[in-house]
Amino acid sequence: MKCIFNPWFISLTILLLGLGAWLYATAFSPHLHPVGYTCAHCHLAGDNTDADNASMLIAAQETLCSQCHESSMGISHPSGFKPQPGQNISAAYPLDRRGALTCSTCHLVHSEEHGKLRGSARGADMCLSCHAKTFFDNAADGGTSLTSSGHLGARTARDWKTLDQYSIQCMGCHETNGDVNLDANMILGSHGSLSHSVGRNYEAAARSGGYRPVAMLPKKILLPKGGVSCVSCHEGYSKNHGKLVISNAGSALCFACHDL
Repeated sequence: MKCIFNPWFISLTILLLGLGAWLYATAFSPHLHPVGYTCAHCHLAGDNTDADNASMLIAAQETLCSQCHESSMGISHPSGFKPQPGQNISAAYPLDRRGALTCSTCHLVHSEEHGKLRGSARGADMCLSCHAKTFFDNAADGGTSLTSSGHLGARTARDWKTLDQYSIQCMGCHETNGDVNLDANMILGSHGSLSHSVGRNYEAAARSGGYRPVAMLPKKILLPKGGVSCVSCHEGYSKNHGKLVISNAGSALCFACHDL
């Protein structure tokens, strides 16, 4: 029996298979990051991006990354600055063409690895690639919070109800150490006389009066998923771990939210 192949059918089949492969790669390939965006979303050269011009971006990395990772930019290792003179930055973690530390210093943006981290060092070993050990010796918690992850947000299996992921990580150490206590109503208390609720929706509370509108809050006061968090008032990544996001002189931090 002689088989007759329709050339139009063959061409259409090849075209559809090629289109299907391209769509699959675009939608599911983990190295295409962010998924669904073209090169032109970040790179000045657009579809002509190559190894020589890839560093030419349409905006600062912090601006581009924050479009999807808004909270992470405020609750992570600082980025977008030049290291201090004399600080030894490992060649494994490159600075950008301006000599500044950026998101891609630690992350290979198009890597297929989990977390897209550079190299094989993790935890404290990764931190010590650039930081001297004395940096962590001087930290209030010995560097535990900083070396566990470059970003706050680790989850646990405990039923934290409405508590946000950043506060969960904070409580992982501070509740265990007895620094703070969390009751069933999500009231966070210290050894002193001060206490403050976390895990509450800010706008819902503001509707009852006595709070400033979200639009009026300082940018450093973060409300993960709209709720009050440990990171609403405290910085996780700073030389003084846990420092207030703004000075509370004259109760300035309190009155940044409370409008009595």
